[in-house]
Amino acid sequence: MPKFLRIGVHQSNVSGYTSKAWCIRRVGSTIFLKWGAVEVHGVGDGRKVYWTLSPQAKTIRCGTVQRASDYAKAAIARRRNHRYEPVAGSIAARRRTDRSPDLEQALATILFVDIVRSTEKAARLGDARWTQVMGHYYAAVRKELKTLRGKEVVTTGDGLLATFKAPAAGIRCAAAIREAVRTLGLEIRVGLHAGEYKMSGGEVVGLAFHIGARVAAKARAGEVLVSSAVKELMSQSGIRFEDRGVHQLKGVPKRWRLYRVEH
Repeated sequence: MPKFLRIGVHQSNVSGYTSKAWCIRRVGSTIFLKWGAVEVHGVGDGRKVYWTLSPQAKTIRCGTVQRASDYAKAAIARRRNHRYEPVAGSIAARRRTDRSPDLEQALATILFVDIVRSTEKAARLGDARWTQVMGHYYAAVRKELKTLRGKEVVTTGDGLLATFKAPAAGIRCAAAIREAVRTLGLEIRVGLHAGEYKMSGGEVVGLAFHIGARVAAKARAGEVLVSSAVKELMSQSGIRFEDRGVHQLKGVPKRWRLYRVEH
Protein backbone atom coordinates (compact mmCIF):
# COMPACT_ATOMS: atom_id res chain seq x y z
CA MET A 1 0.00 0.00 0.00
CA PRO A 2 1.66 3.28 -1.07
CA LYS A 3 1.72 5.74 1.82
CA PHE A 4 2.38 9.47 1.79
CA LEU A 5 3.01 12.08 4.46
CA ARG A 6 2.67 15.83 4.51
CA ILE A 7 3.75 17.93 7.46
CA GLY A 8 2.12 21.31 8.02
CA VAL A 9 1.77 23.92 10.72
CA HIS A 10 -0.72 23.03 13.44
CA GLN A 11 -0.87 24.32 16.99
CA SER A 12 -1.54 21.10 18.87
CA ASN A 13 0.97 18.63 17.49
CA VAL A 14 4.38 17.34 18.45
CA SER A 15 7.19 19.64 17.28
CA GLY A 16 4.65 22.35 16.50
CA TYR A 17 3.63 20.35 13.43
CA THR A 18 0.91 18.00 12.46
CA SER A 19 1.11 15.65 9.55
CA LYS A 20 -1.51 14.22 7.29
CA ALA A 21 -0.99 10.69 6.07
CA TRP A 22 -2.70 9.30 3.00
CA CYS A 23 -2.70 5.66 1.91
CA ILE A 24 -4.07 3.95 -1.19
CA ARG A 25 -4.49 0.30 -2.11
CA ARG A 26 -5.96 -1.25 -5.25
CA VAL A 27 -7.52 -4.71 -5.30
CA GLY A 28 -8.75 -5.49 -8.77
CA SER A 29 -11.21 -2.78 -9.76
CA THR A 30 -11.65 -1.49 -6.20
CA ILE A 31 -9.69 1.32 -4.53
CA PHE A 32 -9.27 1.51 -0.75
CA LEU A 33 -8.28 4.88 0.71
CA LYS A 34 -7.19 5.74 4.24
CA TRP A 35 -6.20 9.15 5.54
CA GLY A 36 -6.00 11.26 8.65
CA ALA A 37 -3.85 13.22 11.09
CA VAL A 38 -0.66 11.64 12.35
CA GLU A 39 2.13 12.50 14.77
CA VAL A 40 5.76 12.33 13.72
CA HIS A 41 8.45 11.52 16.26
CA GLY A 42 12.17 11.67 15.53
CA VAL A 43 14.01 12.27 12.27
CA GLY A 44 15.83 10.27 9.62
CA ASP A 45 15.91 6.51 9.99
CA GLY A 46 14.59 6.83 13.54
CA ARG A 47 11.42 8.64 12.52
CA LYS A 48 8.15 7.05 13.69
CA VAL A 49 4.70 7.93 12.40
CA TYR A 50 1.53 7.35 14.46
CA TRP A 51 -2.14 7.92 13.69
CA THR A 52 -3.35 10.67 16.03
CA LEU A 53 -6.92 9.35 15.82
CA SER A 54 -8.47 6.47 13.94
CA PRO A 55 -7.99 7.26 10.23
CA GLN A 56 -10.88 7.86 7.87
CA ALA A 57 -11.47 5.26 5.16
CA LYS A 58 -13.24 5.12 1.82
CA THR A 59 -13.89 2.39 -0.73
CA ILE A 60 -14.25 3.30 -4.41
CA ARG A 61 -15.54 0.74 -6.91
CA CYS A 62 -14.24 1.75 -10.33
CA GLY A 63 -15.91 -0.99 -12.39
CA THR A 64 -12.80 -2.08 -14.31
CA VAL A 65 -9.20 -2.81 -13.40
CA GLN A 66 -7.99 -0.19 -15.89
CA ARG A 67 -10.15 2.55 -14.37
CA ALA A 68 -8.97 1.62 -10.91
CA SER A 69 -5.34 1.67 -12.04
CA ASP A 70 -5.79 5.07 -13.70
CA TYR A 71 -7.52 6.40 -10.58
CA ALA A 72 -4.67 5.24 -8.34
CA LYS A 73 -1.97 6.74 -10.59
CA ALA A 74 -3.76 10.09 -10.77
CA ALA A 75 -4.37 10.17 -7.01
CA ILE A 76 -0.72 9.43 -6.25
CA ALA A 77 0.41 12.11 -8.72
CA ARG A 78 -1.83 14.67 -6.97
CA ARG A 79 -0.27 13.86 -3.60
CA ARG A 80 3.22 14.33 -5.02
CA ASN A 81 2.19 17.68 -6.52
CA HIS A 82 0.84 18.71 -3.12
CA ARG A 83 4.25 18.10 -1.57
CA TYR A 84 3.49 14.81 0.12
CA GLU A 85 6.53 12.61 0.65
CA PRO A 86 6.48 8.80 0.32
CA VAL A 87 6.57 6.91 3.62
CA ALA A 88 8.42 3.62 3.53
CA GLY A 89 7.56 2.30 6.97
CA SER A 90 4.28 1.55 8.65
CA ILE A 91 1.92 4.02 10.29
CA ALA A 92 1.20 2.69 13.74
CA ALA A 93 -1.83 3.03 15.95
CA ARG A 94 -0.98 4.76 19.20
CA ARG A 95 -2.91 5.37 22.37
CA ARG A 96 -2.55 8.99 23.35
CA THR A 97 -1.54 9.66 26.92
CA ASP A 98 -2.10 12.81 28.91
CA ARG A 99 0.88 15.08 28.83
CA SER A 100 2.40 16.20 32.05
CA PRO A 101 1.13 19.65 33.07
CA ASP A 102 4.66 20.54 34.16
CA LEU A 103 6.35 20.95 30.81
CA GLU A 104 9.86 22.36 30.71
CA GLN A 105 9.93 25.76 29.04
CA ALA A 106 12.79 27.01 26.87
CA LEU A 107 13.70 30.07 24.82
CA ALA A 108 15.36 29.64 21.44
CA THR A 109 15.86 31.08 18.00
CA ILE A 110 13.88 28.95 15.59
CA LEU A 111 15.05 28.48 12.02
CA PHE A 112 12.84 27.17 9.24
CA VAL A 113 14.39 26.26 5.85
CA ASP A 114 12.35 25.49 2.73
CA ILE A 115 13.39 24.72 -0.86
CA VAL A 116 11.98 27.10 -3.47
CA ARG A 117 9.96 25.47 -6.27
CA SER A 118 10.83 21.99 -5.08
CA THR A 119 7.89 20.34 -6.84
CA GLU A 120 9.00 21.72 -10.21
CA LYS A 121 12.57 20.57 -9.65
CA ALA A 122 11.47 17.11 -8.56
CA ALA A 123 9.29 16.73 -11.65
CA ARG A 124 12.11 17.85 -13.93
CA LEU A 125 14.78 15.63 -12.37
CA GLY A 126 12.68 12.51 -11.79
CA ASP A 127 12.34 10.50 -8.61
CA ALA A 128 15.75 8.77 -8.65
CA ARG A 129 17.81 11.92 -9.26
CA TRP A 130 15.69 14.01 -6.90
CA THR A 131 16.23 11.48 -4.11
CA GLN A 132 19.99 11.84 -4.61
CA VAL A 133 19.78 15.63 -4.59
CA MET A 134 17.71 15.58 -1.40
CA GLY A 135 20.28 13.32 0.25
CA HIS A 136 23.03 15.83 -0.55
CA TYR A 137 20.76 18.69 0.53
CA TYR A 138 20.11 17.28 3.98
CA ALA A 139 23.77 16.35 4.39
CA ALA A 140 24.77 19.97 3.64
CA VAL A 141 22.12 21.39 5.98
CA ARG A 142 23.11 19.09 8.85
CA LYS A 143 26.79 19.87 8.38
CA GLU A 144 26.11 23.58 8.89
CA LEU A 145 23.82 22.85 11.84
CA LYS A 146 26.57 20.85 13.51
CA THR A 147 29.15 23.58 12.87
CA LEU A 148 26.98 26.27 14.45
CA ARG A 149 25.48 24.06 17.17
CA GLY A 150 21.95 24.07 15.87
CA LYS A 151 19.54 21.37 17.00
CA GLU A 152 17.41 19.68 14.35
CA VAL A 153 13.78 19.36 15.45
CA VAL A 154 11.91 17.94 12.47
CA THR A 155 12.13 17.59 8.69
CA THR A 156 9.16 18.59 6.54
CA GLY A 157 9.61 16.78 3.22
CA ASP A 158 11.91 19.35 1.62
CA GLY A 159 12.36 21.62 4.60
CA LEU A 160 13.84 21.51 8.06
CA LEU A 161 13.19 23.16 11.40
CA ALA A 162 15.99 23.70 13.92
CA THR A 163 16.68 25.67 17.08
CA PHE A 164 19.64 27.74 18.26
CA LYS A 165 20.53 29.18 21.64
CA ALA A 166 21.79 32.40 20.05
CA PRO A 167 20.10 34.30 17.18
CA ALA A 168 23.45 35.23 15.61
CA ALA A 169 24.29 31.55 15.22
CA GLY A 170 20.94 30.93 13.54
CA ILE A 171 21.48 33.75 11.06
CA ARG A 172 25.02 32.62 10.24
CA CYS A 173 23.78 29.07 9.78
CA ALA A 174 21.02 30.24 7.43
CA ALA A 175 23.53 32.10 5.26
CA ALA A 176 25.90 29.11 5.22
CA ILE A 177 23.11 26.71 4.23
CA ARG A 178 22.00 29.04 1.44
CA GLU A 179 25.47 29.09 -0.10
CA ALA A 180 26.06 25.36 0.40
CA VAL A 181 22.87 24.21 -1.35
CA ARG A 182 23.38 26.55 -4.29
CA THR A 183 26.13 24.16 -5.40
CA LEU A 184 23.33 21.58 -5.79
CA GLY A 185 21.32 23.93 -7.99
CA LEU A 186 18.87 24.64 -5.17
CA GLU A 187 17.56 27.92 -3.82
CA ILE A 188 16.05 28.17 -0.37
CA ARG A 189 14.00 30.59 1.67
CA VAL A 190 14.65 30.92 5.40
CA GLY A 191 12.67 32.33 8.30
CA LEU A 192 13.85 32.92 11.87
CA HIS A 193 11.89 33.77 14.98
CA ALA A 194 12.83 33.93 18.66
CA GLY A 195 10.39 32.72 21.25
CA GLU A 196 9.47 30.26 23.93
CA TYR A 197 8.45 26.66 23.45
CA LYS A 198 7.78 23.78 25.80
CA MET A 199 9.48 20.41 26.05
CA SER A 200 8.28 17.12 27.50
CA GLY A 201 10.69 14.29 26.96
CA GLY A 202 11.50 14.31 23.26
CA GLU A 203 8.46 16.39 22.30
CA VAL A 204 8.39 20.13 21.66
CA VAL A 205 5.37 22.39 21.15
CA GLY A 206 4.72 26.10 20.86
CA LEU A 207 3.38 28.95 18.76
CA ALA A 208 6.96 30.09 18.10
CA PHE A 209 7.39 27.20 15.64
CA HIS A 210 4.35 28.35 13.67
CA ILE A 211 5.65 31.90 13.50
CA GLY A 212 9.04 30.73 12.23
CA ALA A 213 7.38 28.73 9.45
CA ARG A 214 5.15 31.63 8.48
CA VAL A 215 8.09 34.05 8.40
CA ALA A 216 9.87 31.66 5.99
CA ALA A 217 6.77 31.53 3.80
CA LYS A 218 7.05 35.32 3.33
CA ALA A 219 10.67 35.10 2.16
CA ARG A 220 11.61 35.30 -1.50
CA ALA A 221 14.09 32.92 -3.12
CA GLY A 222 17.49 33.28 -1.46
CA GLU A 223 16.18 35.52 1.32
CA VAL A 224 16.71 35.16 5.04
CA LEU A 225 13.85 36.86 6.87
CA VAL A 226 13.65 37.40 10.61
CA SER A 227 10.85 38.52 12.89
CA SER A 228 11.07 41.66 14.99
CA ALA A 229 11.73 39.40 17.99
CA VAL A 230 15.02 38.28 16.41
CA LYS A 231 16.02 41.78 15.31
CA GLU A 232 15.52 43.15 18.82
CA LEU A 233 18.00 40.60 20.15
CA MET A 234 20.58 41.59 17.52
CA SER A 235 20.97 45.31 18.25
CA GLN A 236 24.67 45.00 19.11
CA SER A 237 25.59 42.32 16.57
CA GLY A 238 26.67 44.43 13.61
CA ILE A 239 24.42 42.41 11.30
CA ARG A 240 22.43 44.70 9.03
CA PHE A 241 18.72 44.33 8.34
CA GLU A 242 16.36 45.80 5.77
CA ASP A 243 12.83 46.55 6.93
CA ARG A 244 10.30 44.48 4.94
CA GLY A 245 7.24 46.00 6.56
CA VAL A 246 4.41 44.68 8.72
CA HIS A 247 2.74 41.40 7.73
CA GLN A 248 -0.19 39.29 8.80
CA LEU A 249 1.14 35.75 9.20
CA LYS A 250 -1.41 33.11 8.27
CA GLY A 251 -2.99 31.53 11.32
CA VAL A 252 -0.85 33.59 13.72
CA PRO A 253 -2.24 36.27 16.09
CA LYS A 254 -1.49 39.96 15.42
CA ARG A 255 0.74 41.47 12.72
CA TRP A 256 4.51 41.10 12.67
CA ARG A 257 7.25 43.36 11.34
CA LEU A 258 9.77 41.39 9.28
CA TYR A 259 13.35 42.18 8.30
CA ARG A 260 15.62 40.85 5.57
CA VAL A 261 19.17 39.98 6.54
CA GLU A 262 21.45 41.95 4.22
CA HIS A 263 24.08 39.96 2.34
